[in-house]
Amino acid sequence: MVSRTTHPVIGTRSLNRATLARQLLLGRAGMSARDAVGHLLGLQAQNVKPPYYQLHARLAGFRPAELAGLMESREVVRMVTMRSTIHTHTAHDALTLRPLVQPARDREVGHFRKGLVGVDLERLTARARAFVEAGPPRTMGEIREELLTQWPGADPQSLAIAARCRLPLVQVTPRGVWGRSGQVRLTTLENWVGSERAADAAAGGPAGAAAVDDLVLRYLGAFGPASVKDMQTWAGLTRLREAFERLRPRLVVFRDENGAELFDLPDAPRPDPDVPAPPRFLPEFDNLLLSHADRTRVITPEAKGRSWAGNQAYRTLLLDGFLAGLWKADAGVLTVELFAPASKAAKAAKQAEEEIVAEGELLLAAMEEDPKTPSGRWSVRFGSIHG
Repeated sequence: MVSRTTHPVIGTRSLNRATLARQLLLGRAGMSARDAVGHLLGLQAQNVKPPYYQLHARLAGFRPAELAGLMESREVVRMVTMRSTIHTHTAHDALTLRPLVQPARDREVGHFRKGLVGVDLERLTARARAFVEAGPPRTMGEIREELLTQWPGADPQSLAIAARCRLPLVQVTPRGVWGRSGQVRLTTLENWVGSERAADAAAGGPAGAAAVDDLVLRYLGAFGPASVKDMQTWAGLTRLREAFERLRPRLVVFRDENGAELFDLPDAPRPDPDVPAPPRFLPEFDNLLLSHADRTRVITPEAKGRSWAGNQAYRTLLLDGFLAGLWKADAGVLTVELFAPASKAAKAAKQAEEEIVAEGELLLAAMEEDPKTPSGRWSVRFGSIHG
């Protein structure tokens, strides 16, 4: 599609390199884990380990103990936010982001209205809050059983989902701590991080439209250049066009190769499309692959759909900045399955494989759970991840 405006066109490789730069994937950043979690607006955390692998791919010298310590000190938390999925956020972002996505969580409750006939949602919210804050953190089963005492005729699953959507519930530690295990137990965000911190977050940040505008700017800083639809996909929200229009005078505007309008921060990095992008091993559910409506900036048409099987997501490999394969690690062996040869040229293919092996060995050395494992046991091989 030929652009009918004066906005310059930004190609797919340029979009790729710009996004990788914002995502700290062109070179590992020398920032703290806490600062990285904030910069990235949270880490997808449907499973326990992915946040740790996300930071290893992005930060110089990262070790799991750093994020685990932040979890235990309640500087970062695990909770449902964007897209109704669990994310690891800084405590401050959890307190300020959750209210912004609350309208989407409220709409989600509406999908279960048939199971909530006769249930007063305000009373449900108050009862669930009192229950989880009155004693030790509760399991979702315990919350469900408590609500059933008040509404015995309601659908149990619908009651549980309503509580999860209506309340900002945190998965408390040891759940989410590297090297430890624990059942999912929940309390409110305010109860977990403290009322004083919650009050400070409420008083210290923008509110209303200004808060949405601030979120748009932060999203572009971590995922841009991006369209309105891209951000709506990331946040699981609708009607964000007004915020982009308010901010238009402060932003630069491009068109992608299909003519879609993309917004960006004027001073954000937009590297040359030929800047090298090193191999990076990403976990399942990395936000890089989930946070745009148009994902061709990272996923080529040939690779589309290959990182999923049913409702299972695979760990992924970036090569030259694009999704190029899958991986798994087991007993000190990292198996890499490439979708296609790394290069048609033998010399380039050999160099690419050497770079993949070096990155894989770095991952094993940093993330090996058994410190007694001798380095000689660590190895990288190419083959099917299914054995």
